[in-house]
Amino acid sequence: MTKADFVELVQKNGEFSSKAVAEKAVKAFTSSITEALVKQESISLIGFGTFSTVKVAEKTGKIPGTDKTYTKAAHIAPKFKISKALKDVVAAG
Repeated sequence: MTKADFVELVQKNGEFSSKAVAEKAVKAFTSSITEALVKQESISLIGFGTFSTVKVAEKTGKIPGTDKTYTKAAHIAPKFKISKALKDVVAAG
């Protein structure tokens, strides 16, 4: 599903008056989630899931087919944990 398709779905399900209004709502939602994750806050949406951040440790590895190694610095990564309710709905089809 493309972003345009998703905006149309949001317009239909949210009964928005136009695609522009629905797109504005999608942008507001994604911007708000991003802003909270940058602050390392957790967002829990009951029945949907939880957006959070996790600290990832430094990692070293070897490039396949060569003797070269690399080191990936420690960083913070976004994480999403699906709720049981959403998991059950998707599994039921």
